[in-house]
Formats: sequence, structure tokens, C-alpha cells
Amino acid sequence: MTKLRRAVFLDRDGTINVEKEYLHRVEEFEFIPGAAEAIRLLNDAGLLVIVVTNQSGIARGYYDEAALEEIHRHMERELSRFGASVDACYFCPHHPQHGIGDYRKECACRKPLPGMLIQAADDWSIDLSASFIIGDKLADVEAGLKAGCLPLLVRTGYGAGEEAALPEGVKAYDDILAATRAIVDASAA
Repeated sequence: MTKLRRAVFLDRDGTINVEKEYLHRVEEFEFIPGAAEAIRLLNDAGLLVIVVTNQSGIARGYYDEAALEEIHRHMERELSRFGASVDACYFCPHHPQHGIGDYRKECACRKPLPGMLIQAADDWSIDLSASFIIGDKLADVEAGLKAGCLPLLVRTGYGAGEEAALPEGVKAYDDILAATRAIVDASAA
């Protein structure tokens, strides 16, 4: 029997990197201060780090999957300079109203639905009930709750504007580093 692992799911835009509408150019990618350190702390704690990101810019035809993959390769190269890494990146390229062609559809992967988290759990033998999600939108929080994870909201990106609508019991933190420290401290207790 495979032992289930613990993970921290991370939203990308507004959580790991500075929110830039429909980011698709490597030269525009910019870490939120402390993000690389946060990911390294999660690595050091032995937690899987899985990026889960909605990418409706693909659905809308603003950029393609190859451009997204280049952003992720760039992010991983930059993280490696800090001794940090992500284990996997999952993305939803769909949008139910604004998608073009095959990308215009209702799907199970677009947050607030938990499809990306459930797929990652199957792929990586993750115990969702012992895992977390950090994001800057209510959609991230809702996806985590639906998957059975503990959600944490960050005030970077759109988070400061979403905090007032948080479900009871969900905590908000200034940024990914503060949220990560809370996870690592709780895991060590």
C-alpha cells in the first residue's frame, strides 16, 4: 500500500508571481517578494509543492500552451537559483463563456472546481485531507474546500479585495511567505 503524501497547492498569478493580466512573456514574470524562500521552506519541510493555475488567456486565444510552458520553465529555473523547486504544474486552459474552439467548455479543472487538485492527488498519491492550498482568490479557497484541503488566502494579487468574503475559519496572510511559515510551524508542532 502506497503511503499518501502531504502537499501544498499554490496558485500562481498573484500568489507566486506578481499579478499581471494574462501573463505570457518570460520578461514580465516577477516573483512576489519571499515567494522563492517560501517554496524552499516547503521543500525543506518535505511537502510536495504543486502549482494549480487557471489560464483563461489560452482559452481566449491571447497565448498558447507553449508560451505557458515557457513561463513555467523560467519560473523553475529562477526557483532553482534559490534552492527551491515545484514538483508539478497543473493548469486549466478552459473558459465556459470566453473560450475559443475546444477551449470553450465547462470543465472540472477550472477553479473553484477541484479537478486539478484531485488529478494531482491521483498522480502523486496525495492525502488531500492533510494538504493545503494557498491562493489570492476565493476560487482558490473554494477549490481547496471542495477537495478537502485547508485553504489559506494571501493578500497579494487580488487577495486583499477578497478577504472580506472569506468563509468562516479561513485565515488570510500578508503573502505566500507568511502563509508558508504558518503551515510549516503547524506541521512541526
